[in-house]
Amino acid sequence: MTWTQVYTQLRGLYISALVAALPIVALLGALAFFHVKAHLAALLAVGIALLNAVLIFGMPMKMAGASALYGVAFGLLPIGWIVLNAIFVYDITVKTGTSEIVRNTIAGLAGDRRIQLLLIGFSFGAFY
Repeated sequence: MTWTQVYTQLRGLYISALVAALPIVALLGALAFFHVKAHLAALLAVGIALLNAVLIFGMPMKMAGASALYGVAFGLLPIGWIVLNAIFVYDITVKTGTSEIVRNTIAGLAGDRRIQLLLIGFSFGAFY
């Protein structure tokens, strides 16, 4: 199936861009202002994106659903890969008895817990 997207569907590029940004605005608004759980806010954003694609931009429903599934897989698989590798690293350090050495090394890098968390998060990004 072939479908060509028209970027200026709604009286111009700027209005179309504002409507296309609604899922992101809804996601951030739900997280920041309404304190909705992240997975529910993400589902809300996906629903709004699907409605935008089908009703406003004229994307076929089958293609919109396939695109949504692809986007979910594209988002979840890298996160799952990083978590799996983090579990492997943790298990290896516990079984070899080097977890205390790792803990002391990280504590020696910075005294602030927030900086330590940033360093650990940045390191797990290397698994991707």
